[in-house]
Amino acid sequence: MVSAMKGSGKVYVGVGGWNFPPWRGVFYPKGLAQAKELSYAASHLTSIEINSTFYGSQKPESFRKWARETPDGFVFSVKGPRFATNRRVLAEAGDSIQHFLNTGVMELGDRLGPLLWQFAPHKKFDAADFGAFLALLPEKHDGRRLRHVIEVRHDSFLVPEFVALLRKHDMAPVYSEHETYPAIADVTSDFVYLRLQKGDDAIKTGYPPKALDAWAERLKMLALGKVPKDLPQVDAKNVATPAPRDVFAYVIHEGKVRAPAAAMELIERLKP
Repeated sequence: MVSAMKGSGKVYVGVGGWNFPPWRGVFYPKGLAQAKELSYAASHLTSIEINSTFYGSQKPESFRKWARETPDGFVFSVKGPRFATNRRVLAEAGDSIQHFLNTGVMELGDRLGPLLWQFAPHKKFDAADFGAFLALLPEKHDGRRLRHVIEVRHDSFLVPEFVALLRKHDMAPVYSEHETYPAIADVTSDFVYLRLQKGDDAIKTGYPPKALDAWAERLKMLALGKVPKDLPQVDAKNVATPAPRDVFAYVIHEGKVRAPAAAMELIERLKP
């Protein structure tokens, strides 16, 4: 069940992908057919981040199938192709972006959540370069509004100019809970996107209970339109006006064996 407190946006919690052999016998019951793994995962989580689209095109029927196998209220975040983001001149990414949108991603229908555009750790911030890329991302496709989220991994993005660009284009940054990636918790759109990447597979629940409690409270605050004081603001002088916002949070750490357990623990803590 998607969490939604009175006066707040919806909170979606999940993991990256669903086809991961080490989850068999840990998250997935022993003997569960691989063909049923998505439907099982979707019955225990409220969202999944699709990663395969980063590496290559998928077929429209695949998107339709994934939508059929998930319950009402479930959403996918979909990672945009590396062919759009891993290039020296981002202004030349238009064809790759349009090709991606035309491969069938819209077949997800109401299961479609944010589109995630992930950049390499070596990609540095250049205002003109990134401004040109953000301008290529359409507000709508096939008559439907799109939500775009930008994941950067270089400290040069820790400047108010980047936050201002996101706000201008009504796009959100990824807040990365990570040892080396920049942490940007500025609210620049009507939704918030987080990747929790410090999980520990030695802990059955992925995170210690106190850490899960703390994250659950942060997610609730963000859904209410508030920004937790312990999440860093790059442009603290221009804080967004408080308003209900949808929140998308994904547990994605290196080993990720316990990622589903951590996500389920957060979902339980978010129940009214």
